[in-house]
Amino acid sequence: MHTNTMQLQRLLEAKDFFTEDEVKNMLKECGIPVPKFQIVEDIEKMELEVKFPVAVKVCSPHILHKTDVGGVRLDIGNKEELYKVLKEFKKKFPEAKFLIEEMQKRGIEVIAGLMNDKFFGMSIMVGMGGIFAEMYKDVSFRLVPIQREDAREMLYDLKARELFTGFRGMKPDVDALIDLLLALSAFGEKYEKYINQMDLNPIFLYEEGLVVIDAKLMKGE
Repeated sequence: MHTNTMQLQRLLEAKDFFTEDEVKNMLKECGIPVPKFQIVEDIEKMELEVKFPVAVKVCSPHILHKTDVGGVRLDIGNKEELYKVLKEFKKKFPEAKFLIEEMQKRGIEVIAGLMNDKFFGMSIMVGMGGIFAEMYKDVSFRLVPIQREDAREMLYDLKARELFTGFRGMKPDVDALIDLLLALSAFGEKYEKYINQMDLNPIFLYEEGLVVIDAKLMKGE
């Protein structure tokens, strides 16, 4: 077994709750793009490894919905502002660590995920993010594992499928999204017993490539 695969399996076995950085590192191991980020625990000893503008997010296994508790700050443009936010967050969340990541240009917002049903097993989901997710619940499901044609069919099941065929001059990288779905399917199949649910939301899809902005993993029983 590959060393990274062994480390990933040990992490999944050892922990019940996962922070965003841990989930994003899992995605990187699967070849799924995420923003460049670093973790800070000691503000005074921080050496910045990312470029401005950045986002700061509270990272705690006990906080699943960071935005709801005021644990996300976006578009921080310089070190002075960054230190101010980190000190504020440290006071508010004294036991947490903090994820600092490079801001990404907005793309077409997509969501994807895994769901483990006790009757049907592991399924994969893809859908439209942003207002599409709120207004239309525009999603498509398949049981894993999926093949390339299955992933393509999932996209064309969506009400917003015209977005993938050049609607209003947009030419999103459909192949990059299909690659993500295949990698996610393989991850779900391989580690099914450890996963209850996994959410990648949002994913920014561009004319070339994509990036996963936020990711959560809820462990199975």
